[in-house]
Amino acid sequence: MTTQTATGAAHPVDLARPLRVADLRGAASEVSIEITAAVRDRVRRSRDHLRAVLGEDRPVYGATTGFGALVGFAGRDDEADQCDNTLAHLGAGHGPDLDPAVVRAAMLVRVWSLAQGASGASVRVVEGLAAMLATTFVPAMPRLGSVGASGDLIPLAYATQSLRGRGWAYLDGERLPAAEALARAGLTPLALDGRDALALVNGTSLTTAATALALDGVRRCHRVAALLTCLLVDVLGCDPGQFLHPRLLAAYAHPGAVDLAARMRGYLAGAVPSGGRPLQEAYSIRCTPQLLGAAEGALRYVDGVVEADLRGVSDNPLFFPDDDLVLHGGNFFGQPAAFAADVLATVTAQLGNLVERQLDLLVDPARNGGLPPMLAAGPGRQHGLQGVQLASTALVAEIRRNATPASMQSLPTNLHNQDVVPFGTQAALRAVDQARLLRLICGSLAVGLRQAVHVGARTPTAPACAAVLDRLVEAVPAIDPDRPLDADVVRAADLLDQLVEPA
Repeated sequence: MTTQTATGAAHPVDLARPLRVADLRGAASEVSIEITAAVRDRVRRSRDHLRAVLGEDRPVYGATTGFGALVGFAGRDDEADQCDNTLAHLGAGHGPDLDPAVVRAAMLVRVWSLAQGASGASVRVVEGLAAMLATTFVPAMPRLGSVGASGDLIPLAYATQSLRGRGWAYLDGERLPAAEALARAGLTPLALDGRDALALVNGTSLTTAATALALDGVRRCHRVAALLTCLLVDVLGCDPGQFLHPRLLAAYAHPGAVDLAARMRGYLAGAVPSGGRPLQEAYSIRCTPQLLGAAEGALRYVDGVVEADLRGVSDNPLFFPDDDLVLHGGNFFGQPAAFAADVLATVTAQLGNLVERQLDLLVDPARNGGLPPMLAAGPGRQHGLQGVQLASTALVAEIRRNATPASMQSLPTNLHNQDVVPFGTQAALRAVDQARLLRLICGSLAVGLRQAVHVGARTPTAPACAAVLDRLVEAVPAIDPDRPLDADVVRAADLLDQLVEPA
């Protein structure tokens, strides 16, 4: 495959340092990957070690053997045939193609892993993946087929075949035969032997990438939820001096809650209570530091899992030239990410519950300080947020329905070679979907807060909250008269992403 260097605003990645979540987010568009001499040297040394081991007739899984449950049988003698032997039987995926942003993030994780020099892969594979990521080429990867053990075998096999010019791919968003997409991108098909092919598929790169992207999405929504809660408090005239008091949260003793309350006090600095609210607000206001603080603690756990996954090598076997070791094991077993992605699903469901209940409070005249029902500018003749609230309720129900943990659903497969599996891929991809739904629920509340001021709520008294409302007013016109609001919800969600980015 021809090596290219991206130009312009391509996201830069150095394979000599650990990946970051921002790198995976940047992989949605062209990536400029630096392959230093040190990286090339360690990949070559690993490859030379593989050659030496094979020359001594030592067994190496996937190079001298069959695959999976057929490891006790010899593989094919010809290296090119062994590549086909690796990939052909894995062409069994189903379902829709995965989001190109997730696929490209997975390929970035894979090239980083191979570049660590523990996989016995050839330098040309690392260079080929780097060249692909420097273009808009995206392998067409099916959603269904991975159990998250022995790596994401089936989805990554489709990606590998695409890089060889087989199957399908996307270029500039257009789905094409892979050979045509490669040619248009200025790339040549990747030539592989058996070890190269196995190294490309035998890792949890899709699971890792999806978990990282889901974490990024949920964390943004978590920050947004804290910001919108403060705007709700200020618009309704609640008294944050009670439920956000430092002494109260210090007595609670949970670090996440202490940190969240401090952030919320910053947003609400200068807020003046109206004096007309109940002594104790509903839990969707009063208990937000405890709820969001617990979510913060859970997200910090996921941070640690993702950080470890992004600096780890998920492959089998691994090669250690300095010690003349070829070690066969289970680094491709994606249990950490499976647990982490299930935690993300739980956090997402409860954040969705919180934000949807806040929207319900805001549109209810019995609890919103006497604002019109559904925040309609002319109730009966207009319906304000009624459709948006219905949709938000449906989104919460969808999140809840899919929040069942995947990481404990193990089923034996592969002649009981894989007798326990983590299902991390399903957990991670589900978490990506859930984060996108949560983002829309947050956008819905933001539209409601903007409309509340239009129909009689007070202008925020805290400068930070007033600035947020000003931005919402610029982005979302008042609902008067009624109009379709789907685009407004998305626009509000986009704006909220910008507002929390510096955090």
